[in-house]
Amino acid sequence: MSEEKIQEILSQIQDPFLKKDLVSLGFVKKISLNGKKLSLSLGSSGIDNTKTENEIRKLFKEQAPDTELAEITFSAGITEHKNPKKTEIFPGVKNTIAVSSGKGGVGKSTIAANLAVALASKGFKTGLIDADIYGPSIPLMFGINEKPKVQVKDGKNKLVPVEKYGVKIMSIGFLMDMNTAVVWRGPMASSALRQFMSDVVWGELDVLFFDMPPGTGDIQLTLSQTVPLTGAVIVTTPQEISLADARKGYIMFDRVKVPTLGIIENMSYYLKPGGEKEYIFGKEGGRKMAGEFKTKLLGEIPINTKIRVSGDEGKPVVLNNPELEESVIFNGIADELITEINIANTNRTGNSEVVIEI
Repeated sequence: MSEEKIQEILSQIQDPFLKKDLVSLGFVKKISLNGKKLSLSLGSSGIDNTKTENEIRKLFKEQAPDTELAEITFSAGITEHKNPKKTEIFPGVKNTIAVSSGKGGVGKSTIAANLAVALASKGFKTGLIDADIYGPSIPLMFGINEKPKVQVKDGKNKLVPVEKYGVKIMSIGFLMDMNTAVVWRGPMASSALRQFMSDVVWGELDVLFFDMPPGTGDIQLTLSQTVPLTGAVIVTTPQEISLADARKGYIMFDRVKVPTLGIIENMSYYLKPGGEKEYIFGKEGGRKMAGEFKTKLLGEIPINTKIRVSGDEGKPVVLNNPELEESVIFNGIADELITEINIANTNRTGNSEVVIEI
């Protein structure tokens, strides 16, 4: 049986959630044919794949009766944001996600680090750009003290991201003394961010996160105008002063046609030793904002000292304390984010190009 015939059969199978066929979604991960024995590795947007597997086996039995379908394995599938400009800037990167907030101090970098590590631990190829040029914190949160290597590619010297915990990372903090302040005007900071996009060898990634600086200034505009983003994640805390700035962030992304994939409420509550929740910064502010803008509330993360300690030790809490409720919540948010990426990409105009990884 030819590879083309296998793809033709699989193109008749729809993902039950995304309502598009497995081939056009890019969910055909691997095809292995040993004689007449066929094994398939497929992506999926759901948890229960029994119905999809039964449909595949039925079709192969009808249309390829001489082939023995020995094994079908499913893993979480991620679609690609199809855009020529994105491909030109980031060849091999499927999705670009801005993790943003309207103000500082809401734990945005902690969330970006833990989401990146959570996705990497689930088998996704993940990268992270520390776009907070003035206050880079990602090197500390990952415990990285080395500088990126240089590689000659296409006749140009390019930086190779530092990799740790399965995440490819680039930060201005790698290139400067830790005790040196970045005293740059906006255009210089924007230029540094552009270099992280064009002068770095990122390779193949499913998701590239941008840990954004606070506010809605030069860096945010540079990013949204330079590379087509798959979407943004807005981080807030429950109190109104944080929500007011988070709303501005949402509005900024909306104006530059970047969809908000969801809202994460950090420091939602403190769980007392007796099990009672104390809402230190207010209650359900993120949920109200999500309802206001008709977007997804990806999750609510409690206050826990271990999250801070893990960040200071250079090992995100999802790795340092995987049994914690907060780590479980982070992993759940990562799953929700993949779902929202897939929905955004399948609903996006012009997302019809087919890419198959075999």
